[in-house]
Parts: sequence; C-alpha cells; structure tokens
Amino acid sequence: MRHLILIATTLLSTCGATMAPPATGDSIDHPARLETPAYDTDEHIIEYNGFTVSYNHSTLVPNWVAYELTAEELEVKYDSRSSNFSRDPNLRGRQASREDYSHSGWDKGHMAPKADLRWSEQSYWQSHYFPNICPQNHQLNGGDWNSLEKTVRRWAKQYGRVWIVCGPVFDSCRHGTIGEAQVHVPDAFFKALLVHDGKGYRAVAYIMPNEGKHHPLRHYACSVDQLEELIGRDLFPALDDETEASVEASARGID
Repeated sequence: MRHLILIATTLLSTCGATMAPPATGDSIDHPARLETPAYDTDEHIIEYNGFTVSYNHSTLVPNWVAYELTAEELEVKYDSRSSNFSRDPNLRGRQASREDYSHSGWDKGHMAPKADLRWSEQSYWQSHYFPNICPQNHQLNGGDWNSLEKTVRRWAKQYGRVWIVCGPVFDSCRHGTIGEAQVHVPDAFFKALLVHDGKGYRAVAYIMPNEGKHHPLRHYACSVDQLEELIGRDLFPALDDETEASVEASARGID
C-alpha cells in the first residue's frame, strides 16, 4: 500500500486543475465504444444492459467497469429504493455472495452506480450483481466516491454524455479478503472520464484510496496517462492516436 500511496501522492501533486467550457449539444459522430479500455483476450467480458464488466474469477471483483452515460439516461424511469444484491444467475464460476460481505465491515460498493441506471429496470437490478461490486470503505462509499458519482451525472447533463471506466486498484492488498469465498478488498479505486465540449475531447482521472478520509475531488484528480501508468492498462483506445495522446496527457480536467 505504501507503494500505491507514494505513486498516487506523486500523481495528485501534479494535478487538480479544471476547465470551464460552456454546455453544448452533441451532434458529433463519436467512435463506437469510447468507454471500453484495452483488455486481454482471456478476460471474462460481461455485457450487461447499459454497462460492461471485465470480471475476475480470482479476486471476485471486476477488473474494470465501463459505460456511457447520456443526459437522456438520467431521466428516472424505474424509481425503486431497494438494493437487493445478488449473484448473476447467468454467470458460471465463482462469485461473491451477500454472506461474504455480511459483518465484514465493508460496504457493497457499486462500480456502475445504480443511480446512473434508473432508465431501465433491468439495468438497475443488473447493477446489483456481484460482478459489479467491490468491498468499499463505508465512509468512502457514502462520501467522496458518491460525490464523484454525482459530479459525473452533472457533467452528463452539461455535455450531453460522459464516457466512464472505473474499477479497483490492487497493490499491497493490505486489506486482505472477506468471507468464505475470499473476496479481495481493493487498496484503492479509479475512475477515468471523457467528455466532448463541442470543440474537442477532454478527460480527467481520479484515484481514491479505499479509506474513510474526506478531501475535495481535486485532491484525487490526475491525468489519464498517469492513471494508466498506475493500473497498467490503456484507456480510451478508440480515440485516434493523436487525440488520445493529447487528451490523456493533459491534467486540465473537466468542470
């Protein structure tokens, strides 16, 4: 974990600036599946209704979760307040269970949040499948991570759409595992965001340690390039090479 914090502290010290472009409509022909990161052919990719999961049968949490959130999708069409977590009935192999999380001291933390998926009853309940869930610090889940989720929804309204990829970060695995199934507890979480402001693409990334401290969101912000260095994965590869290099190197952020 010391290695992770050292890297994250170095990244965060160079980031945090924001931009303030006007809100814009969206009539641009964007590349397909902009949100999907590069992945290995042996990863187990699950296509849910509205989001994609790379599921890890060893850690029992996702490698990453990616989705596009549009302004139209923020219109609530399924207004359930229930959160009934369950295994994916169509997924073969090992999965976490509610019993693994029970009395563990860790929340069942959504990667694709249920509040982003109320445009469909199916999407809402699929967000409660354990392949979309990680053990998450209670204060982080209801605090800074929740604040970031709300910010993403605000940007979806402002820009018309946001492309999102997020997931756990493992380094020293200092939190160990929970439950009989030994669900791995992440050291931190990441979220990378991409928007188009009418003139060009803008991106920002966040790294949040899996702990209960509170900071302004800019404290966690970094460039996508810096996040890629930490997690060892190419993000937003559907962008052309020149655009990807420019967007991902910038720490100008989104506002």
